[in-house]
Amino acid sequence: MNVTKPFFKMNPARYIVVFTVLLVSISCKKKINTITLNKVEFDQTNNWILLERTDVKKENNTFSWNFKVKQPAEYVIQIVSNDELSEGENYAKVKIGAHEFKESLSKNYVINATKIVSEFKNRIQFKNTEKQRISITTDANFNKLRIIPHYKKPIGSGNYHQEWLTMHQSNEKQEALKRFKEAKLGMFIHWGLYSQAGGIWKGTKINNSPYPGPKVAEWLMYAFKIPREEYKKLAKTFNPDKSFAKNIAKLAKDVGMKYIVITSKHHDGFSLFNSKSSAYNMVDATPYNADIIKELYDACLKEGIDFGVYYSHGNDWMDGTDGNYANVKKVNDSLGIYTHPTGKNLWNPTKNTHKEYLQNKAYPQIKELLTLLPELRLIWFDGTGFVTEKQAFNFYKLVYDINPKVLVNRRVGYSFGDYLDAGDNKIPSASEKLEKYWETCGTTNNSWGYKSYDKDWKSPKELLYYFVDILSKGGNYLLNIGPDGKGNVPETSAKNLREMGKWIHQNADAIYGTSRWKIPNEGQEETLLEGTGHRAVKGFKRNFTSKDFWFTSKDNKVYVISLSNTEGDILIKSLRKGEGSVEQVKLLGSDKPLVWDQNKNGLKTTITSLPINSLGYALEITLKNK
Repeated sequence: MNVTKPFFKMNPARYIVVFTVLLVSISCKKKINTITLNKVEFDQTNNWILLERTDVKKENNTFSWNFKVKQPAEYVIQIVSNDELSEGENYAKVKIGAHEFKESLSKNYVINATKIVSEFKNRIQFKNTEKQRISITTDANFNKLRIIPHYKKPIGSGNYHQEWLTMHQSNEKQEALKRFKEAKLGMFIHWGLYSQAGGIWKGTKINNSPYPGPKVAEWLMYAFKIPREEYKKLAKTFNPDKSFAKNIAKLAKDVGMKYIVITSKHHDGFSLFNSKSSAYNMVDATPYNADIIKELYDACLKEGIDFGVYYSHGNDWMDGTDGNYANVKKVNDSLGIYTHPTGKNLWNPTKNTHKEYLQNKAYPQIKELLTLLPELRLIWFDGTGFVTEKQAFNFYKLVYDINPKVLVNRRVGYSFGDYLDAGDNKIPSASEKLEKYWETCGTTNNSWGYKSYDKDWKSPKELLYYFVDILSKGGNYLLNIGPDGKGNVPETSAKNLREMGKWIHQNADAIYGTSRWKIPNEGQEETLLEGTGHRAVKGFKRNFTSKDFWFTSKDNKVYVISLSNTEGDILIKSLRKGEGSVEQVKLLGSDKPLVWDQNKNGLKTTITSLPINSLGYALEITLKNK
């Protein structure tokens, strides 16, 4: 009788052969799967919503569809048609959820030589994947509606999310984030070769440059399309005062700023630190011949100020070729998506590929900064543009692997940041719900880099208002200075900051380490900042009354901030009886408790003895319970 031997009783040599074959088989399969995964690129069109005219509920000239959003994000709406729009058809009225708007239609671009695409300027923010309904009223003869993610906010594949989340939730990151949240106020510094020009090139102000694009001083090279070799010559005369680092750190401390972020490399590609990856840096290319980033880092640590660096990873007009523009445009053209050229060197790009720029300059320079500055607190990335999801993740992971205590901002790309920035000179509305902690970066005039002719300085009261508004909403304020080519901060800018700083130091308890209270303010409606250009055109007009209050909180204390210097009786309605049992009311800067009364109308007290020309005051309200 033939009996088959059990597998475990086989000859050992056979066992080894079989096991080896099995391992090789598994290994080969794994490699094939990996290769397959690497070849399959994430397709953004998977998140598009395509609504056909043939599949519609129609009533007169109104067309309606129900649909579901695959990924919450910011979207734009497009109409696709075969023919040019005739007279009388060049408008459409759109209703989607609570949003309703009417716009004229224009020929934005053409797909496949025949399909005409018209895009609405209004953007739609979908915050969930619930069922939606859209109606469009138009006489236009269109084929379909496309609802696609906005080009500035592409949606990622999600393949890296879990790995990012593990790093983001690490003890090191969370401790760093806690410290950042408590800091509240920081100094932004836009400074580099462009600072010498002061916003003027060959006698022409940047605002009068013949090309479209931002008119802020640090965009000098882009605004005038200056050839790379010509722009490089600015380095030969860049020789700031040796007292720069010490002066800046002292100013930040005087104002009450707890951290500093400086442009270690802006879009022009010039490095303010000693870089082994590019000779286009402060040590090798300028008569200064020293590492000014390291000098400022040392000065900040001496003053007890946290240090961070700005780094433009997506834009580099000196070495970053066209910023990957041509490759992205080729794909977008086939889909009928506009490829925005802003921030890309299309006038004098280098011959290398964008991938080579990342491998040979950007990644190595981030390593250099992290090694040079062991107590670095954050890296403020910028210029994402056409950085891919994988590349954005690589930057985040690179920072984490070298120093997990370093925070990374939103602009690294694809939601891989540890915190958000609301935008340049933008403050979110009190009703806006943000999924991460946030920061607003703002200017003291209307430019980031030094613009010699911009004298539209924000007053101490205006600066303080923005700061208090941000505080009450639970964010940080990163307030910018633009020193000139010698490293000097414009006198009015420094003076206004120090005036604001006097109030900050006196009312520090209402600021540092505080959180948003149950409501941010009472009184007048908020005056929102809508961007750098918005403030430049609209200016600032607001009167502060004794009925306007902003709130912060910490433990069992609520802080009530007023930007009025009017003395007399005040009533804080939000602290009426039932909204917290008051134990003590104190004016910050004074040791004497105030007499108060809490009733159904609010908390009533009397303000006296305010300093002359005071920017306002803050009350500390101690509650019996947290």
